[in-house]
Amino acid sequence: MLHSPRLTSLALTIAMVIGAPLALAAEPAKPAAIPATTVSAPSAKAPLPLEELRTFAEVMDRIKAAYVEPVDDKTLLENAIKGMLSNLDPHSAYLGPEDFLELQESTSGEFGGLGIEVGMEDGFIKVVSPIDETPASRAGIEAGDLIVKINGQPTRGQTMTEAVDKMRGKVGEKITLTLVRDGGNPFDVTLARAVIQVKSVKSQMLEDGYGYIRITQFQVKTGEEVGKALAKLRKDNGKKMRGLVLDLRNNPGGVLQSAVEVADHFLTKGLIVYTKGRIANSELRFSADPADASEGVPLVVLINGGSASASEIVAGALQDQKRGVLMGTDSFGKGSVQTVLPLNNDRALKITTALYFTPNGRSIQAQGIVPDIEVRRAKITAEQDSENFKEADLQGHLGNGNGGADRPSGKGGGAKPRPQDDDYQLSQALSLLKGLSITQGK
Repeated sequence: MLHSPRLTSLALTIAMVIGAPLALAAEPAKPAAIPATTVSAPSAKAPLPLEELRTFAEVMDRIKAAYVEPVDDKTLLENAIKGMLSNLDPHSAYLGPEDFLELQESTSGEFGGLGIEVGMEDGFIKVVSPIDETPASRAGIEAGDLIVKINGQPTRGQTMTEAVDKMRGKVGEKITLTLVRDGGNPFDVTLARAVIQVKSVKSQMLEDGYGYIRITQFQVKTGEEVGKALAKLRKDNGKKMRGLVLDLRNNPGGVLQSAVEVADHFLTKGLIVYTKGRIANSELRFSADPADASEGVPLVVLINGGSASASEIVAGALQDQKRGVLMGTDSFGKGSVQTVLPLNNDRALKITTALYFTPNGRSIQAQGIVPDIEVRRAKITAEQDSENFKEADLQGHLGNGNGGADRPSGKGGGAKPRPQDDDYQLSQALSLLKGLSITQGK
């Protein structure tokens, strides 16, 4: 359904990962799926740099002979591999057994930690987004916060892997992060590590006729879960919906295939995304099939600075195909695809193999998706209308000649809180959907 003729096992079993750094949701790859010549072909044409290899061997010998403490060959070689990957781009990395296992656990939606997706900015660790219902989100950590210290130790100069390792630990142990928000003064947040169980899709009816789906990250089964959420919303509403909000805010990304499946639930034709890379199997095209799980319902998509990669694929496809209105603020701007290549001894390489492009040929890399309507975060303050006095309150007032009950003033207390009551962006999205419903006569 979603597979183009060019979609090979590389994308399916080698998990093309497009999430935020070190917060990936990728399906473990199978070594047999990678032809040995595919990866080595580009470098096989050039002769080995003998002079540089001699220098490498000499440096290794000097360290072993002169470093203040003994260092074994295995440690030196593993450090060399890590350095080789870490200097390519922020998203390529060497995954040791623990890191590789954590990546596989994140695919299943359960892993240990604080619930923070992170990246690098000016040598500091930057929060891409907190994950819903985790210690990080409950502590009030926000997308864009800089983590300048971990338990009092500065993060500047550390690699992202080192910083993430320090934030991980035993479940229940407390950790203090020193944060800087919007260039302000540093402040401390203390939180306890927990087992992070991420439910990638949440849905509910906002009002009669208007549904809401939030995707927290793109896991292997997210596309299937969105399909079920759409079916449940139709059932709960009892008829075709008049509008839907798709919330991708603070969604750091995940598995490419899941992003394609989600976009396909709202599209009936045309390109969803395509990728370009150096190796043949990294050039893929994904198109929509004619089925429409959303039944063409008017759509508003919410994005912000924490919406990265897979979120940007979905938002970009829906924007280019004019399937929905994008609302919020500019997205994160990660337009590269990572492929997980398993090695021996439960290790793997995670390397950037391609860039992805929206249907209209836009690269999101380092630019992001610009919403159709910019709506920034704001606090909602409800004003009381109880002091208003209406005609229907007057004793002996005339009735309505056309029939119908009188509508006097009165307190409307006891109403159940709704998500849009204290979420300005969501409130604006719902208002837009109502306007579209009126103008389109639905």
